[in-house]
Amino acid sequence: MKVRVDSERCQGHTLCAMIAPDSFELSDIDGTSSPINEVVPADQEDAVREAAHSCPEQAISIEE
Repeated sequence: MKVRVDSERCQGHTLCAMIAPDSFELSDIDGTSSPINEVVPADQEDAVREAAHSCPEQAISIEE
């Protein structure tokens, strides 16, 4: 599974990093998110799916 964050859509709500802290990091400059690794480890997949579903801006996309 791969994950991406659309930097144009991300508004820095930080929900993804709260839900999946091992998969997303926040910018110190504007608080926007980016994946720590594009390829999601199997043990983090459920949390990443939940984070994507919870994103108010729908900025997170998952490729199975």
